[in-house]
Amino acid sequence: MSPRAERVFALIDVIGLPVFILSFIWRLQFSPANWWIVLVLWLAGSFALHRDTPKTLGWRADNLGCASWNAAIAFALMAAGLFLIGVALRQPIYVPGYLISYRRLGSYFAFCVMQQVALNSLLMNRTELLISRRWLAALFVGVIFAACHWPNPVLVPLTLIGGAVMAWLFGRERNIIPLAVIQALLGTIVWWAFPLAWHHHLRVGPGYYVR
Repeated sequence: MSPRAERVFALIDVIGLPVFILSFIWRLQFSPANWWIVLVLWLAGSFALHRDTPKTLGWRADNLGCASWNAAIAFALMAAGLFLIGVALRQPIYVPGYLISYRRLGSYFAFCVMQQVALNSLLMNRTELLISRRWLAALFVGVIFAACHWPNPVLVPLTLIGGAVMAWLFGRERNIIPLAVIQALLGTIVWWAFPLAWHHHLRVGPGYYVR
């Protein structure tokens, strides 16, 4: 594929995939058709078209130590900020058992892996083909991530920051596993730090309005 064609298809990914995800969140998920299959096919098709490898997608072990260290630093800073917010909002120290159960954390981690594949393995990789400055590409990806969490007033600003940080970390060390781990942990802390009446069980889209 020529560099020009690669950029054209990257632009299609960067615009088209967020539009599809937003359409799924707001409408298609309520359809009897299995629209989620389109996401799987889109990811697989894009990875094949761009000839991505496990290394470019972030499935690698050679940089796991460095990527984990960078992710741990980012996690410590963001977790500290969330903890201070929770204390300021006088959230109870007690955390419901189901929130930190292995079963819930395992399923939530799998969901975070899927998000990281879409967010970084695809969108961040494609955005860097279009925007040369890594910080600007990461910020753009963060904006997309935040838009997909509309209208949740807690998640929109937090995912803007967290999405941009994770995209920037991925740009430095392409490895999604540490990013999925810290996303799962941060999501759990967010659930605790803010009142349930604010985040509605971290739901987004029409589900946010369901009490």
